[in-house]
Amino acid sequence: MLTGAICYALTAGGLVLAGLHAWRRRWRTATRWAGLALLPAGVYLTGLVPVGTAIGRAVGHWATRLVFDPRVWTGVVLLGIAVLLLALSRLGVGGKGSGSDGGAAQGRRSEQAHEPRRPPSPAGSAAPTAVAPTKGKSAAEELGDFSDIEEILRKRGI
Repeated sequence: MLTGAICYALTAGGLVLAGLHAWRRRWRTATRWAGLALLPAGVYLTGLVPVGTAIGRAVGHWATRLVFDPRVWTGVVLLGIAVLLLALSRLGVGGKGSGSDGGAAQGRRSEQAHEPRRPPSPAGSAAPTAVAPTKGKSAAEELGDFSDIEEILRKRGI
């Protein structure tokens, strides 16, 4: 009975606040307060107050066990190690097919990324020769389409 009175008082107070915000033409805030104000009465009428009480007691019991039981602390440490190992495995370098030469394979991949792509050569032709870039190109010419973007960013001081 006391629980119902408290829930209905909270609902009434919330609806009064919602009305005050609506009177000041703060419609969004008034709607938010009205929604929050209806929660206590709805929780009481659906019978969820005893469920909340049981959950609160269970969490309190768990918390006291957490503080005073060394076995629980061992479990917490094991969970922490598991999370740490999982996080480290996500940060690790490599992936498919990475072996003991992880650094050398990474170096080869970065070198290949900087080489220009060539179309595949026919079966009987000789190996294509490397094309040396011309030294006379300016940075703007090398960027091509990005020169406009670079110019806009420079004007804005970025």
